[in-house]
Amino acid sequence: MSELHDVLRAIEDGAARGERMALATIVGIRGSTYRREGARLAIPATGAPVGTISGGCLEGEVCTVAGDVMSEGQARLLHFDLTADDEAVWGWGLGCNGVIDVFVEPAERAVEMAGAIRRAIDEQRELVAITVVEARGAGNDGEGVAEPGARMLIHPGGETEGSLGDARLDGAAAEGAARALRQERSATIRLADGVRAFVEVLVPPIRLLVCGAGHDAIPLVRTAAGLGWRVEVVDDREAFLTHERYPEASGFVQTEPIDARAAAGVDGRTYVVVMSHNFLRDKDYLRSFLGSEAPYIGMLGPRERLDKLLTELRREGFEPDPAHLAVVHSPAGLDLGSEGPEEIGWAIAGEILALRNRRPAGFLKDRPGPIHDRPHAAEVDEAEPATRA
Repeated sequence: MSELHDVLRAIEDGAARGERMALATIVGIRGSTYRREGARLAIPATGAPVGTISGGCLEGEVCTVAGDVMSEGQARLLHFDLTADDEAVWGWGLGCNGVIDVFVEPAERAVEMAGAIRRAIDEQRELVAITVVEARGAGNDGEGVAEPGARMLIHPGGETEGSLGDARLDGAAAEGAARALRQERSATIRLADGVRAFVEVLVPPIRLLVCGAGHDAIPLVRTAAGLGWRVEVVDDREAFLTHERYPEASGFVQTEPIDARAAAGVDGRTYVVVMSHNFLRDKDYLRSFLGSEAPYIGMLGPRERLDKLLTELRREGFEPDPAHLAVVHSPAGLDLGSEGPEEIGWAIAGEILALRNRRPAGFLKDRPGPIHDRPHAAEVDEAEPATRA
């Protein structure tokens, strides 16, 4: 279960019990920060918060403001400027040197959004959530009527849920959502005079097909599921496909290896790891997935084994397209010197994550510039400065 799932569930469960709760969301960042846009913290009136928005240095201040938000019923936009080298910054005990905007609102206003996001994730659908985070009053032409916390949800096909309270704002929000979805980047944008909104792109988690239900697949399934990925185990042996064996698996696909692609279904967010350790099964798995939309096919074993598999496929009259072979990673995993199923599972998950994020997976100390890429189009204006308690 991912952190996002935990926060969304906390919001829905709290509303069902009638409990007061606030929701804090990072809506803008600049420079070095521990978390990025979209990180959330659900703060109940009583009990422990769920989620994180920093390494622990901002949670206390945000929780204090959340108490006021719950009492007053009014959202607030907080601005933490951590770039100054002074006692105020170091007094927070901060390990980052950036600017963070945090939107804190009564959680009951976000219940419908939480349900919609959770359903989209479960159904493997993309979604753009647009939340007004600042509205400084209506202009002469009537713009700026939206209230902080007003929301729209926009699906890739153009279907919308909710409204920001003005047709022109809704139109501007839809245009911003389309741009953000193409770039897969969340950002705070200006919709009109005095109205700023957080445009958050929510994409389904990685779907991982683990082909081969052997004992060493168990830690890979556990690791991937712990990252919030949707993990399905594929095998032709029904007895191996059980929740007792793979309690973290999202599902199982029982099929002959040659039919795995058709039985499991593959799209551009589906990553495949072949690890049956049986030469003939692995050959059929490879043939099944080559040429699919999968951006990654990981094969356990040395490169020489892959060469033998390809030679055998050619003997059978199947000539792989060189472009299709480009997605095959053999041996699978990052070069970490991994030993044993647990470490190999981590190495494979790391390689998939690096590929998905278009990163070379080197040492961070060797990376020039910031840890995270920054969208040039993001607009983060000055918000209300945060004050220490």
